[in-house]
Amino acid sequence: MPTIRQLEYLVTVADRGSFTRAAAELHVSQPSLSNQIAVLEREIGTALLDRLPRTVRLTPAGRALIPHARDALSGTRRTVEAARRAVGLEEGELDVAAVYSATLGLLPVPLRRWREAHPGVRIRLREYRHGDELTAAVRNGEADVAIGPTPPTWSGDLIDLGDEELVIVLAGDDPLAGRRGPVELSELAGRAWVHFAPGHGLADLLDGACAAAGFSPQVALRTEQTATAPLLAAAGMGPTLVPASIVPYRFDGLVVATSPPTRRPMGVYHRANSDPLAAALARSIAADVELMPEHVAVRLGRSESGEVRGVSDGTGA
Repeated sequence: MPTIRQLEYLVTVADRGSFTRAAAELHVSQPSLSNQIAVLEREIGTALLDRLPRTVRLTPAGRALIPHARDALSGTRRTVEAARRAVGLEEGELDVAAVYSATLGLLPVPLRRWREAHPGVRIRLREYRHGDELTAAVRNGEADVAIGPTPPTWSGDLIDLGDEELVIVLAGDDPLAGRRGPVELSELAGRAWVHFAPGHGLADLLDGACAAAGFSPQVALRTEQTATAPLLAAAGMGPTLVPASIVPYRFDGLVVATSPPTRRPMGVYHRANSDPLAAALARSIAADVELMPEHVAVRLGRSESGEVRGVSDGTGA
């Protein structure tokens, strides 16, 4: 059965006449958009779009489907608006707490969709270096909803997002560029790493992963800014280990999976008996978040089923 999101993607591509323009408007990567359209076409059993050299046009089947897709989207919006009025979700203000990497890689699309559905609700974003700080902020009432590493103990409501994978980032011309498959961290024991500032959650994670591989990482430099680490690594300053979700769509560096995989559990959580607005936002974020972006999965050589086929080189996404 086609999903509302797939129908929204189809309508936007049809209206814009371009996958590139539609992806920009929807704030998703073009590979992810193309993949969802392909899934929809397989579900319907025929092509819905003609991919022409300079434009995209609806096929006869696509023209037959598009009015019904618009009706479905309109009906969904009316249903959501009625539900919001019934439970008082029209207006308010929410404080959202997130670790730096979640702000970069996980929240932009969920918050955009929430804003489109709840224009009267103001969002104030609070960013933290470490998951422990995040948990304390929610527990102390400084934030209504948090997204980040799953706290070891939490007495409130929590939605499990699954495990977020971390990847090694290196310069595009690194000797590992010719390798196929994941890389053991121990192979990089002799390198000096792009590390994170003390107290940063990713600093603890990097140290822990390297310790499990039998070494303590040498440090080329430390950065406070999560977004800076993959850029420095791509520039040749040394390897780094970052969540896959923060790797930019157009990126010159080499992206490599680790063996065994390096993962951390992620969740969206809030206090027990929170007001309906906070609970609704938590559910909305969980529904729209993407832990492994399509463009990173492609660079890692993974099929739609998640099977690893090998590591791509550092050129293109």
